[in-house]
Amino acid sequence: MGRMRGCLWLTAGLVIAMLAGLVGYLAISRATVRQAAPTVGATDVPVVVAAQAVSVRSPLTDKDIVIRRLPVNAVPEGALRDTRSAVGKVTTVDLYPGEAILQQRLADPNVKSGDGRMALMVAGDQVLMAFPATDLMSKVGVLKPGDHVDMLFSVEVPTNRSLGVAGAGAGAGQKEPATINVLPNVTISAIVAGTAPASGSGTQPAPQAIMLTISPQDALVLKYVKDTGGVLDMVLRAPGAEQPSAAEPVDVDYLIRRYRIPTEVGR
Repeated sequence: MGRMRGCLWLTAGLVIAMLAGLVGYLAISRATVRQAAPTVGATDVPVVVAAQAVSVRSPLTDKDIVIRRLPVNAVPEGALRDTRSAVGKVTTVDLYPGEAILQQRLADPNVKSGDGRMALMVAGDQVLMAFPATDLMSKVGVLKPGDHVDMLFSVEVPTNRSLGVAGAGAGAGQKEPATINVLPNVTISAIVAGTAPASGSGTQPAPQAIMLTISPQDALVLKYVKDTGGVLDMVLRAPGAEQPSAAEPVDVDYLIRRYRIPTEVGR
C-alpha cells in the first residue's frame, strides 16, 4: 500500500513538473516573439516612388514623387532614397504610380556629355530653346530645373490697329507699351551656368541661359518678342498649379479702367 502511494505521488510530481515546463516554454516563446516583432520594421528602408504616372522625357517635380518604406530585400538596385536626388531630373522611361524610381532611369539636365550637349530628351513635336537668363528671377538664382513659370513680356504695340495692319491709318508709327503673359506654365528643362557668381550667392555661378522644351510655334513667338525688344520677367508657379492663367494683358487703358484714373475729355 505504501509503495502504491509512493508511485502515485511520483507520477503526480512528474505531471506537475511537465505542466510547469510547458507553461514556462510558452511564456518564454511569447516574450521572444514580442521582442523580435519591432525588429521586423527595422529592415524597412525609405525609397522614392512615383506618386502618379509620369511620361517619358518629363522633368520630375515634388508632386510626382513620394517616400515609402519598403523591405530592404525588395528594393531594386539603383533605387533613390532621397527626393532631392529626383526633383529636376528627366525621366528616360514612363513611370507608373508606386514604382520605385531608379537612378539609371533618370537623366540630369545639368550634366554635360563629352560633346558638350546637355543630357536632355526632346519629344518629336518639340524643340529645345536656350533663352537668355536676363530677368531678375534668373539672376538671383531662384529658378531650378523642373520649375513651372509664366513668361511675362512688356512690348511696344501700335496704338492704331483698327485696320488689322500695324501702322495703318491715323496715328501710324505711334506705339504704347503693353505687358502680356506670352507663355504660361512653361517647364524649365535645365539651367546653364555662366562664369560670374550670382548676386548674393557667394561663389555660385550666375545662370547664363534657361533651357526650355517647347513647341516650334512657341519658340518663334519667344524669338519674336525677344528680337523686337520685349522685356522679360518670369514668375514662379506654386507646385501643382498648372491651370490656365486668367490674367488680362495690361496697358495704359487697363490701368485707367481698373484704378478709375481721371482723364481729360475733349482733347
